[in-house]
Amino acid sequence: MRRRRGRVFVLTGTASIFRPVALRTVALGRGRSIPGTHGDVYDTAALTEDNELTIALKSLGALMVSPADCTVVTEVMPTWRTLWAQRLRWQRGALENLGAYGVTPQTFRYWAQQLGIGYGVIALGAYLLLAALTVLSMEHWVWFPFWTGLGALFIAERVVTVWRGGWRARLLALTLFPELLFAAFLNVVFVKGIVDISLGRQAGWKHVTRSPALAG
Repeated sequence: MRRRRGRVFVLTGTASIFRPVALRTVALGRGRSIPGTHGDVYDTAALTEDNELTIALKSLGALMVSPADCTVVTEVMPTWRTLWAQRLRWQRGALENLGAYGVTPQTFRYWAQQLGIGYGVIALGAYLLLAALTVLSMEHWVWFPFWTGLGALFIAERVVTVWRGGWRARLLALTLFPELLFAAFLNVVFVKGIVDISLGRQAGWKHVTRSPALAG
C-alpha cells in the first residue's frame, strides 16, 4: 500500500466507507455508463460485489485510498470445501465483472492480472510436471546452481515479507512447499472458473453458516 501511495486495487467488502455522493453517482450511472440496473448502488447479479463496485467507481472517475494505519481482519474458511467455494466465487466473480465492463483504461490492469494468473497456471503446471519427469528419469539427483540460487532468492523474499508475523510465519515461508501447493490449488480454482463460465453453469454464493459457539 505504501508503494502505491494508498491507492487500492479492490475495496474490502467487510470494511469500506463511501461518501454519499459516490454511491449516488454509481446509482445514476447504472444502466447507462456502467453495467447494472438504473438506480441500484450494487449490481445484484455480481458474485463479487466489492470488486464490481470498485470497478464501477473507477470507471466513473472516483479516487479510492486506504490509510496506511488501517488494517482489516477477516475470518478464514474453516474447511477446504468452504475455501474452494469462496475462492471459486471470487475468481469467477472477477472474471464476470471484467466481461461485463470489457477492456477499458480502468479495467486494463485487472485484465493483465487475470492473464498473469493464466500464465501462472501454465508455468507452475509445467514446472511440477518437468520436475516429476526429471526425478523419475534420472538415477542421481543433479543440482543446478542457477535455479537453486533463484529458488533461494524467492524463499528469502517470502521470509522477509512475512517477518512481522513471527517465527511461525517465517518457518512456513521458509519451507516454500505449502505455498506452492496452495498456488496449485488456486490454479485449479482458476481453471474451474473458466470452464464454468464457458459452459454457462449457474453460480451460487454458497454462504458459510457458522454456529454460535464457533462464531464466539
